[in-house]
Amino acid sequence: MKKYMVACAGLCVALAFTSCKSSESAYKKAYERAKAQEQTTTEPETTTPTVTPVTQQPVTQATVVDNADNAVVRRENYAVVSGPAINGFGVVVGSFSLKANAEGLQSTLQSAGYTPSIVLNSERGMYRVVATSFASKSDAVRSRNDLRSKYPDAWLLFKK
Repeated sequence: MKKYMVACAGLCVALAFTSCKSSESAYKKAYERAKAQEQTTTEPETTTPTVTPVTQQPVTQATVVDNADNAVVRRENYAVVSGPAINGFGVVVGSFSLKANAEGLQSTLQSAGYTPSIVLNSERGMYRVVATSFASKSDAVRSRNDLRSKYPDAWLLFKK
């Protein structure tokens, strides 16, 4: 009985191995089908592409005199801590979390001839040093551009 069971198990194993093998002809057929499909989709083109010649045209220059409308303005709630009140648009040259640092920059600006203000944005806990302020945006943009030679991160502030 044991011999019969071992023989059956051996036969099952032999059948399992022979039924799982893949035939080389199946791979060959799949390859030939793919090759035929590739040849039908990539037929050589009989027409030559045409190239349009480049024509030179004179360059027209546009000088931008005032680009104040595109200047980015941050709108924040703030309160003046020291210095004069802000007239509409302020030019911020420094932002500090410590009031002492803001006061140091304020004294540097005062010695340079500015009348700076320190404003507090309580939502963010930041002291902003405003070097100049203007009622019109275009004047503030010009002042910001002038101040960027010394303070490259200068930006515009407007009260919410």
